[in-house]
Amino acid sequence: MPLYRSCVIVCVFFVLFGFIGCSSGTNPERTYRAKGRTVEIVGSQGNYKLYRHGKPYFIKGAAGYEYFDRIKAYGGNSIRVWHTEEADRILDEAHSNGLTVTLGLWLPREVDGFNYYDKKMVAQQKEELREIILKYKDHPALLMWGIGNELYSESANVKVWDAVNGIAEMIHELDPNHPTTTTVMNVPLKDVNLITELCPALDVLSINTFGAMHNLREELAKTDWKGPYIISEFGARGYWEAFYTEWLAPIEQTSSEKATYSLERYQRTVAADTGQCLGSYVFMWGSKQETTPTWFSLFTDDGEETQLVHVMQELWTGKKSDKNQAPYVAYLTIDDKHAIDNVYLKPGKQSTASIYAFDPEGKPLRLHWEVLPEAKPADGNIVKEVKPNTVKGVLQQADGHKITLTPKQEGAYRLFVYLYDGDGNVATANIPYFVKR
Repeated sequence: MPLYRSCVIVCVFFVLFGFIGCSSGTNPERTYRAKGRTVEIVGSQGNYKLYRHGKPYFIKGAAGYEYFDRIKAYGGNSIRVWHTEEADRILDEAHSNGLTVTLGLWLPREVDGFNYYDKKMVAQQKEELREIILKYKDHPALLMWGIGNELYSESANVKVWDAVNGIAEMIHELDPNHPTTTTVMNVPLKDVNLITELCPALDVLSINTFGAMHNLREELAKTDWKGPYIISEFGARGYWEAFYTEWLAPIEQTSSEKATYSLERYQRTVAADTGQCLGSYVFMWGSKQETTPTWFSLFTDDGEETQLVHVMQELWTGKKSDKNQAPYVAYLTIDDKHAIDNVYLKPGKQSTASIYAFDPEGKPLRLHWEVLPEAKPADGNIVKEVKPNTVKGVLQQADGHKITLTPKQEGAYRLFVYLYDGDGNVATANIPYFVKR
């Protein structure tokens, strides 16, 4: 039946029975009925469930490109990636580990030189994605399609959402077996309302959220979106949400603080909202330089695990882990000052850093210290950061959980400490400081 006739019939029905009727901006309740698809959402407002092969499937996932075997071993069931550059390897490896994949279809932003008002560019992008969808739509590990990542920053240009909806419509035509989603950061009310109005072909809303996760449900309730959602990224407090020093260096949580922080937010949001939330992906399952090499990294480059990995195992399995626990870090100081105290040091003058930490099993810890120049915080979606080179000649004598340092050059720096227990676990902490005469 032609679309315009359907709308006329619906409007007449509403008028006859005294309802509000069809009007611009009206968002009817989303209802998903079971159709026997490979992956599908079933239910209506307040009672949505994700099904895979006819069975309920709550996402217990991690966002990242490695250590898939550990996700499976620790009770997880899914991974999320942002693009298809390694799609063959990711899908195959996920499948071999019994995991599913939310496969990202990367869409460029206007800052990348893409013009969503250019119909030719949009059409070419759509055709390129068509080939990708056809290539991977029948892969047994595929869970759903993620159309773009945090495109909300472009939402003043409504053509972005027209393009997203067009891609979602194409996916439903080519692959009716897997849902579609797009991602926003936190719950920007106007942007979510635009998505609700302009992207009816989207099945689920994905939300990246860190510090603001504690009141996400309340904020989402204020929007027009009444459909299901996924927490597509969560973890440590973001560097954009952190407390800052006087020279605008964000203050990072210790790995122990990140674990407690993430646990509380998961319980308040994901675990507490079984009617609308379809699950979550912790960020970042692996290591990544973003402002610092430890900010979002759940692992070191060599694969040692932070406490948040153990927290996720307990959340995914619902059982207290009997695994050897990661070291606990209380805080790191320089000359008895915390990062919030704004640590200023003088060139050539010796100072002492102290880390207050212990191993839950009582084992001695091996400490590794290093100094890096302060990196300017940048959007991790745009800038591919590289870890700065270690500053040499600053660190002097180490004595247990203390180390002396003698700064040389003026500028902003950060002192890092890694604490290893010898059983594959690590704790991390760092403190920014500024050297001036």
